[in-house]
Amino acid sequence: MLSRKNKLLLFKLLSLFSVVRGYNILIITLAQYLASIFILSPNWPVRDVVLDLNLFLIVTASALVIASGYIINNFYDAEKDLINKPRKSMLDRLVSQRFKLTTYFILNFLAVLAASYISFRAVLFFSVYIFGIWLYSHKLKRIPFVGNLVSASLAIAPFFVVFVYYKNFETVIFVHALFLFLLILARELIKDLENMVGDMAQNYRTIPIIYGAKVSKLIIGLLIVSTLVPALLLINTFEVGYMYLYFISCIVLLALFLILLIKADGKKHYVWLHNILKFIIVAGVFSILLIDVDLVLNRIL
Repeated sequence: MLSRKNKLLLFKLLSLFSVVRGYNILIITLAQYLASIFILSPNWPVRDVVLDLNLFLIVTASALVIASGYIINNFYDAEKDLINKPRKSMLDRLVSQRFKLTTYFILNFLAVLAASYISFRAVLFFSVYIFGIWLYSHKLKRIPFVGNLVSASLAIAPFFVVFVYYKNFETVIFVHALFLFLLILARELIKDLENMVGDMAQNYRTIPIIYGAKVSKLIIGLLIVSTLVPALLLINTFEVGYMYLYFISCIVLLALFLILLIKADGKKHYVWLHNILKFIIVAGVFSILLIDVDLVLNRIL
């Protein structure tokens, strides 16, 4: 049996894990490595990619900055989240705001330290990334559509830095990035629909609040239809191995998403729509393995 003190410590660790959304960071870390192996450096031996110290430091710095980003976002959104996500907020509040801020600065320092072992350009990139996340959390997220665009851009930044590291400028990579960016942007707009009550209480000027839910749904619908362009290009034009099965499945799911979007009229429906997009994005990470099934099977067998 755990003592009361140990139980409190365990709950605080769970609270910190909830604040930094550790599960998201694990997925992003996995995505960076899989993208590096199967998309960005397909001609490199897998062992060389996995054991590349610079890549490890880039992924580590990315994880640290993302974790600190969730902390500062949680810090600024504490009152809003208490309305929109009361259960999660109660867990998050087990860790004091002061401790969160201290952890925020420590994580950022460690991220820049890790980047300093790579190059000055890496230090510059992660410093700008840290500043961009703070500026978004403090100011930009309150500006309609600009906040959504910045949030989606920050979300794909960890993949951008790996892309630059490998200096792989093939068109297929930009098409993959466009598909992901459009999905993330649509998800950000869905989140605004979910969080309307808390946003109104805290005077956030989001698209649903200013222009209404119908305009938001129209923009989301246009973004989802736009994802069909990169999806069809990746199916018909580029060599993506068996990953074409993933994009075909996405088209079916996104068609279902559009039908549900038209009928959606409450938070419960928007949560379902959000989860569909989240599933598509996470499934996309694991589907990267389908690009070269033979390589995967050879490694397993």
